[in-house]
Amino acid sequence: MFSKSERVDKLIDHLWKNGFLTLSRKYGKYLPEPEPVGGYDIDAVAKYKKKIAIGITLTYEELNDPKLITKLYFLLKQHPKYSKNRVTLFIGVPSELVEKTQLIVSSLESNLRDQIKVVPLHK
Repeated sequence: MFSKSERVDKLIDHLWKNGFLTLSRKYGKYLPEPEPVGGYDIDAVAKYKKKIAIGITLTYEELNDPKLITKLYFLLKQHPKYSKNRVTLFIGVPSELVEKTQLIVSSLESNLRDQIKVVPLHK
């Protein structure tokens, strides 16, 4: 298993590979930690052109938490201050939990599913 900081590093790598610029991240040396959104901790905030992305990493225990759906709904309903665009939510999970995560995501409304990208975190 990865440590929390390794999971965040792998999520940031994925965001960079997709052209996103990291605005804030946990466990970084040079960037500030992201502010909690509605009491929920997030691991990264990134930007691509005018598109804002929130990154979170989940463990097996967090995927089994019954409050996870509420957290996802809340994060997906967010939008930047001066824009009507919704955020994109990147969810980093260990590769063996991708199917379980996609099953949870598939239970959401179709317009919200389009805002979520599941990122497998490989060793």
